[in-house]
Amino acid sequence: MSSENKEQFRIEYQAGKAAFERGEYRTSVKRLEAACALMNRNSRLGGEAQMWLVTAYEAAGQTPEAIALCQQLSRHPDPETRKQGKRLLYILQAPQLKRPDEWMTKIPDLGAIAESEPQYRRGSSTASTSNSSRKVKPEPIDLSQVNTKDNQFIWVALIALSLILGGLIWFGVS
Repeated sequence: MSSENKEQFRIEYQAGKAAFERGEYRTSVKRLEAACALMNRNSRLGGEAQMWLVTAYEAAGQTPEAIALCQQLSRHPDPETRKQGKRLLYILQAPQLKRPDEWMTKIPDLGAIAESEPQYRRGSSTASTSNSSRKVKPEPIDLSQVNTKDNQFIWVALIALSLILGGLIWFGVS
């Protein structure tokens, strides 16, 4: 394998992993497929790239492709890749459990609201105008109404603290 192919593999492989981690699964599939085409599939690194491709297939909803690739990986020459391929194949072929609807939280689609109602759009001039008209200036505080009389709390607290410390020192020394 030429150094140019290795560099191109590394670029595609890293881009595929990064796209997967950002949740861009279709892009990840394309980049990882390109990376797998550049590397020997029977090498350890080729097997690692194919494992990433299996997870990208599954995340993109291409389960049959993920299972087919996992079946190939379960016969891979590298023992670690073969073991991971068998484990992943077992998981992919496991039956899906039914979950009751009350276990699921329904998340509403907020995309339609943001596009249709201008007051929910960021940077909208109607939203900023309506917000500025609703702003209420705080009333000034009349300082003649504020109680400024000393309630002697600090002196009481200092005397109590002194007595406690004095008692601890007195009983701690003897």
